[in-house]
Amino acid sequence: MHHSTRVFPSLPVTFTGQSLISHAGVTVLTGFMDALGFGRLCEDRLGQFVPSGARHRSGKVLGSLAAMLAAGGGHASDLDILRSSPGVFGQLPSNATVSRFFERTVANPELFSYGFETLTRALRTRAWDAAGDRNPALSATAADPLIIDLDATLVASHSDKENVAGTYKGGYGFAPFIASCDYGAGNGSGEILAAALRPGNAGANSAEDHIRVFHTAVAQLPESFFNEAGALAGEKVLVRTDSAGASRKFLWHLYSLGVQFSTSYTLPFGKAHMIDWITDKQYWQPALDQDGADRADAWVINATDIIPLQDYPPDTQLFLRAEPLHPGAQPTLLDVDGHRITAFLTNSPRWHGPFLDARHRARGRCENRIKTLKNTGLGKLPFFDFAANQAWANIAALAFNLVSWLQLAALPDGHRAKAWDIKRWRYRLFATAGKIITRARRNQLLLPESAPEKDLLKLLLENTGRLKQILPAPG
Repeated sequence: MHHSTRVFPSLPVTFTGQSLISHAGVTVLTGFMDALGFGRLCEDRLGQFVPSGARHRSGKVLGSLAAMLAAGGGHASDLDILRSSPGVFGQLPSNATVSRFFERTVANPELFSYGFETLTRALRTRAWDAAGDRNPALSATAADPLIIDLDATLVASHSDKENVAGTYKGGYGFAPFIASCDYGAGNGSGEILAAALRPGNAGANSAEDHIRVFHTAVAQLPESFFNEAGALAGEKVLVRTDSAGASRKFLWHLYSLGVQFSTSYTLPFGKAHMIDWITDKQYWQPALDQDGADRADAWVINATDIIPLQDYPPDTQLFLRAEPLHPGAQPTLLDVDGHRITAFLTNSPRWHGPFLDARHRARGRCENRIKTLKNTGLGKLPFFDFAANQAWANIAALAFNLVSWLQLAALPDGHRAKAWDIKRWRYRLFATAGKIITRARRNQLLLPESAPEKDLLKLLLENTGRLKQILPAPG
């Protein structure tokens, strides 16, 4: 006789009309949106994109899409998951209503972009103010400026859409340009300031694109980054890029605004002989790891006097970094004595090479932000019209930022959830199930006592409830 060796219990399945909620944990995010005054701000900035007598206002449309994307959805039709729980999320717009909303953005893309940018700036200002002493604007100084990372990426398109083109990797799609804000290690994931769609064949080293995205990004910063005349306080901002941002035109533009920069730099091949003294480390300083400790196998030096720079802004410094080749790395003609030499340019007022090098190498965190942005909607641009896909990219950035602002405003310093990526938030928090019951003629949402993140849910619910009491109503 064979005995069953099931891996999991086998239970009979039936369907019920009870109010069971599959993504009850998303209420943490929707409650935070209400605390920020999301609905009123949307109506003020984007109310013209819905008919005057429409049941679902712009706040409901945008808020539903942002919550759905943050929770793991990838298409407008995925609103069905939240739509099936009206007791928690209310009556959500139908797919047809969402489609008509995007049709209106296509009819007037400039107006939608302006309204959306002013909306996100107002939301960011309120979220940062709610963070108290964790407000990134409070700590931004010339010595420790707010860091804005600029980087391009590729998004594949599997159908013919407006402005798609072949990419340098042999694919077909778009090449969006992303500007993101870095909070620093241990302070959360940072946030997206701009996500500008471009055709897939757009160049990565276009100075005009860098300038355009930079201005879109800084326009998203709170008023404390601008003086009374409305000019940017450039010393409070540092732009960090890869070597595509090292063009003289872009760096001179940043210099004219007083903005700091830190950009990777490709050493000209003809100057390689100037670093053949790599084996003599008496002039080099040990590089730092991201925890600030000295490394024994990597070094940094200010090479501005050794490799002169021509036609770059005043006070531009050239730093070199040397470290042994990583296992599997392919040697190049610029490698010296088994060491890989990399370089970056900066006009920072700080002169400690190892610190500047560690700060520049932290640019790798922007790759994680771009990956997360693709997981919150940018990776699947669902429309044919370019303007509609740009609007979708903006909403994807909003979904990303809502989770980042929640971490910033509702979690204390050092909390473990600040280091979570979006997939962990979804699996451990947003996917928490619940049930609606009626008690004393009032509906109440029950969450499981055994939920692995019960304490985190309780903390977030308490703190977002407190924010509703302390944040003033949007003006």
